[in-house]
Amino acid sequence: MKSAAFEYARASSVAEVCDWLRDGDDDIKLIAGGQSLVPMMAMRLTRPARLIDINEIDALKFVAVEKDAVRTGACTRQCVIANDNSLAKAVPLIRQALEWVGHVQTRNRGTIGGSLAHADPAAELPLVAQILNAQLVLRSFAGTRTVAANDFFEGPLATATRADECLEEIRWPVWNETRTGSAFTEVSRRHGDFALVAAAAQVSLDAGGKCTRASFGLAGGGYIPMTFPKLAARLLGTILDDEVVQSVVNDAAAEFDPGGDLHANAEYRRQLAAVLATRMLRAACEDARKRR
Repeated sequence: MKSAAFEYARASSVAEVCDWLRDGDDDIKLIAGGQSLVPMMAMRLTRPARLIDINEIDALKFVAVEKDAVRTGACTRQCVIANDNSLAKAVPLIRQALEWVGHVQTRNRGTIGGSLAHADPAAELPLVAQILNAQLVLRSFAGTRTVAANDFFEGPLATATRADECLEEIRWPVWNETRTGSAFTEVSRRHGDFALVAAAAQVSLDAGGKCTRASFGLAGGGYIPMTFPKLAARLLGTILDDEVVQSVVNDAAAEFDPGGDLHANAEYRRQLAAVLATRMLRAACEDARKRR
């Protein structure tokens, strides 16, 4: 199929984008990598009246590794993020997740901000953003505001971004504890397909091997990627033995509401979620134990 007719404009600056968006017209869509928007337009699942191309805005393409956070421009290509060793050292969970995103070709075109703004509940980067509680900087003609990832995702393909705003920057918190480990995995029908269930975890340990910080989450089939801060708090002060991990994961799987479709029913997804979350917490713990 072909998309419905639309007007096209190419922006040269963030200020120009904000000027075009200032009226809050819901019929305007921004396009960067186009890996999600273009197929949806081709299938006429979305029919924007106007498309604003933000690909040529250099101010939206950057990686800045700082002590407490890694800052990435919204239009930075996923392949650039995946190949940045300084970023991977500071926030390894991003690279671990990107290994599961689509294929080489989609990562070469797809942008870090595009995946977050699209807010597919089965996508990998929104899950990472939730686990780290990344900060998303939104710009409008009136100025900027920062929204935490835990407040950004509101539902399938729905975010807190207003019609007069564009995503400008993402700030990924750095866990500065020396013994910090992370892990990411997913199950899909084929590599590169949407995840039936994805799971990720990040933990920090003290010198004695006890957990001092933990975050884990699940995605796939639900309304938004889910994290479980209250359950993760039960891991603190423990050595993450099998009994405590299994108890926490079972409660997380009970909270997880994945729904079902022609690929997998809710019961299967919930059981798979428990298995994958257990594996990722153990893998993150093992990764942390290797750090010195």
